[in-house]
Amino acid sequence: MKTIASCVQEIIVSRPFLEEGLSRRIINFSALAKDLNHPISEMLRRPVKDGAIMMALRRHQPPLNLENSVRLKKVFKNLGDITVRSNLSDFTFQNSKTLINSHSQVLEKISTNHQIFYAFTRGMFESNIIISTSEKESILTAFANETQIGLQDKLSAISIYLPKGNSKIAGLYYQIFKRLAWEKITLYEVVSTTNEFTIVVEDDLVDKAFSVIKRLKD
Repeated sequence: MKTIASCVQEIIVSRPFLEEGLSRRIINFSALAKDLNHPISEMLRRPVKDGAIMMALRRHQPPLNLENSVRLKKVFKNLGDITVRSNLSDFTFQNSKTLINSHSQVLEKISTNHQIFYAFTRGMFESNIIISTSEKESILTAFANETQIGLQDKLSAISIYLPKGNSKIAGLYYQIFKRLAWEKITLYEVVSTTNEFTIVVEDDLVDKAFSVIKRLKD
């Protein structure tokens, strides 16, 4: 059975910035209660009072105080090198039985050139290749018989080396994505391994994104 408190919880969880504002106590509870009255009344199918919503807001406990997490702060303090690579292209191909063969041709060609940026992601129905634009023609040749879904040039990648054990820290990626979102930085692609995290953005956003990532250490 739904209650005012459970409705408040459901709405807050679906709006990360709202939860952030509540945890920092920078939101007017009275004004927020009025704003939430209509959706909560619809969820409960009955009218509710602003005062009851405001009481639920004051009693709301965030599941995790991310900003004050000692472990999280330690991870950010110990972030490794941050590297930036520009002049990248992102290709999207429809998955097929021959896609791996096309992919192997590219790997064979670039295997001895460690200066080339390369990332491959395979999904259920399509695959992505992010590679230095200098290899654009090589990709088009190797995948000539594949179905190309998309192509985006003028991309840059920012890679962050994470401390060991980062996968055990709740909220790590949330903090990174949140700070980028606050600065209205749109992520074109995200690639990660166990201890390495890479965001891909359009060239005109790379300087701003780099500044945000660098400030994580502060």
